[in-house]
Amino acid sequence: MNVEEVKAQLSRLESLHSAFERQFSAIYEERDGEALLEMVKSLYNISREKLEIASSLYREMGSFGGRVEEHAKELYRNEHQMKFRLEEMLSLLVKGHDYEAKIKLSTALDRLVQFHRVYDYAVRKALGEMLREVEGLSLFLESEKEKKVPVGIMEELRKIRKLEAELGILKVFLLRLYTHPGDVHKVEEALRDWHSRGLLWVEARNVEKLSGVENAGAILEGLTLIGVVEKKMRGGEGVYRHRSFSSG
Repeated sequence: MNVEEVKAQLSRLESLHSAFERQFSAIYEERDGEALLEMVKSLYNISREKLEIASSLYREMGSFGGRVEEHAKELYRNEHQMKFRLEEMLSLLVKGHDYEAKIKLSTALDRLVQFHRVYDYAVRKALGEMLREVEGLSLFLESEKEKKVPVGIMEELRKIRKLEAELGILKVFLLRLYTHPGDVHKVEEALRDWHSRGLLWVEARNVEKLSGVENAGAILEGLTLIGVVEKKMRGGEGVYRHRSFSSG
């Protein structure tokens, strides 16, 4: 891992996020359709660049596992969600201005604003945590280079990081199960529903859309850990299948 390059990417992403937040605040008050379209286009262009960087960071840090991979994954997930919601807004803004279109646009805007309430905090937290982890990794990698740490020790460290990450996922899932058990049921049913429609492997955002449960991905990850759901990577993103629909 080129630590300086990763730091530069994090710095660029932080700068883009600040620009994004300055522009986003105007959405809350804008009522003119043309002006709103231009605002969303500008936000979407920033969002695309942010997602490209987040995707690069996720690939770069995926081999390290543990907390640094989880932070990179969380950053990527939030940027992917924001781009998706902005795309939804753009498609509705160019479709027309009849009553039905305005209702759909209002609903999409409400969803965007609701998501944004947690988005800014989640992104800034992930960026801060990743920067701290990268600083620590840079010291570790420098030490590894000088002392030639045995491969076996590196492998054990990766296993420890993986266990730490899984424990964090399990904690989040159990808290969700305890406080909102209905969300877990809705997510599982939505996944089954997609399978019954012919979609064998389902993205978390599709489950979230059908179930109406925010952050359905966290529940799917928990269900994967306890063996109810299967997961594989496709195009850099996790997709899920309920084991009851597994061919074996």
